[in-house]
Parts: sequence; C-alpha cells; structure tokens
Amino acid sequence: MRCRPLAVGCFYLMLGSGAAFSHGSAIALPQPEDPPEEILRTEIIIEARSPINGAPLTAAEYAELQTQLQAPPENTSVSSDIQELIFLLQIRRVIRPILPFIP
Repeated sequence: MRCRPLAVGCFYLMLGSGAAFSHGSAIALPQPEDPPEEILRTEIIIEARSPINGAPLTAAEYAELQTQLQAPPENTSVSSDIQELIFLLQIRRVIRPILPFIP
C-alpha cells in the first residue's frame, strides 16, 4: 500500500504511516548567550522614552513626566456656551427613549 501526502495547514500528514512532517521553519531553542526571560522581567529599566515626543529620558525625568501627566490640569474652565450645550444634550438623551420621534 502506498502512502499519499495530504497538505493540512503547514504540515504534511502521511496517510497510512501516521507521521507528520513540518513544512517550514522549525522552532529552535534561544541562543545560549541570550538572558532568560525571567531575568529580563526583573531588570530595572534606567532609560525611557517620552510618550509625548519620543525623546530619551532618564528614570527620574520619566517619573517626573508621569506625575505631571497624571495631575489634572489647573484651568479646567469651560465656556458657558459649551456648558449649556452639554446640559441640553444630557436632557435630550433622557427624553429620547420616552419620545423617540424627537430628532
């Protein structure tokens, strides 16, 4: 009895023999000089990039920038026209389920 290869995804299955052969690159072990992932996770990062413009920052500059970005802006005043528009939109959102014919 002769076996015929059957292409399934990136594997060839040999019907009749039960063997599977990979068609493509094989999965290899990492290079011996590469540090293990467990060590890389515990490494302290001393260089960073700014999320604003991508400039390199030291760890202290990055921490200071993060605190500045997390702090709320000091002048959060909104013009009275925009406040009125927001109020009208909120009223419209409440009334719309009751009166669906309102545009």
